[in-house]
Amino acid sequence: MQFDDAVLQCFLKHQLQLFPEAVAEKPEEAEHYLEECMAVVVDSPREVLDYFDAAGIDMDGADEDSILDADEVFEVGDGRYLIVEG
Repeated sequence: MQFDDAVLQCFLKHQLQLFPEAVAEKPEEAEHYLEECMAVVVDSPREVLDYFDAAGIDMDGADEDSILDADEVFEVGDGRYLIVEG
């Protein structure tokens, strides 16, 4: 998956919500990391919920609003969401 600048910048800015220390400092490093962990970008909260459901991740009855609070979910800012499984 190719990650655009908005996604890479979002990850660089908010990566500490998922990790105790930065895993990337430059966009190239962020892209490499996201490719390695098979991160995905989805277009809506519903798709975030569907992704977790398809992956078999128990979200304790989470709905479309509460799923966005998961540490693995990064709001890109343009209606898309980056999902990174640490």
